[in-house]
Amino acid sequence: MPDPVTSTEPSQPAEAPGATGGTEVAFPDIAGLRYEDAREELVSIVSRLETGQAPLEDSMQLWRRGEALAAHCSRWLDGAQAEIERATRPAPEATLHADDEIFDDES
Repeated sequence: MPDPVTSTEPSQPAEAPGATGGTEVAFPDIAGLRYEDAREELVSIVSRLETGQAPLEDSMQLWRRGEALAAHCSRWLDGAQAEIERATRPAPEATLHADDEIFDDES
């Protein structure tokens, strides 16, 4: 299958418009991309789409790939945010209860 970003040949849609199913199936290579690489490719796709020079079929394929890349980047950012929140969350303060050993009378 030709690379949807660099190909000048029309390509078949990965899935029909409005079809159910994840973009992970249509673009399995995206799952292995680092955030920076996915974002760089997404910026390139947006730039190509903004020029309006690609044929309709290619534009639709680029748009689908861009959607998949955007979702991938969003998952990366959500994961990073969750990790930062876990790491910076203050530890819960210990509360004492009447049945704690500290209150036991040892005399």
